[in-house]
Amino acid sequence: MFVVSNRVYVAEGWTDTFEERFRRRAGEIDKQPGFVRMMVLQPAKEGAPYVVHTEWQDKAAFDQWVGSEDFKRSHANPMPKEAFSQSGGLEMHEVIVSAES
Repeated sequence: MFVVSNRVYVAEGWTDTFEERFRRRAGEIDKQPGFVRMMVLQPAKEGAPYVVHTEWQDKAAFDQWVGSEDFKRSHANPMPKEAFSQSGGLEMHEVIVSAES
């Protein structure tokens, strides 16, 4: 499994807009081949980033989505720069151990 986490520092006053953008897009990414799960994690501590966490069957599935029309549509109208308090970061990992109850 391949995991991608995007850390996004949303500026004060923009959190509702940020969250609503994901709520409106819910159900689109899950139509992509190889998609497993997406979670948008709201920070529990002020000043911490949101984390947009996606899981894919493999890196090839993620790469295919990045090149897709769905990806282009979902990133075509970005929020303004002032919506972000600082730059975030994209992290990619291969799962080597996993546990669930």
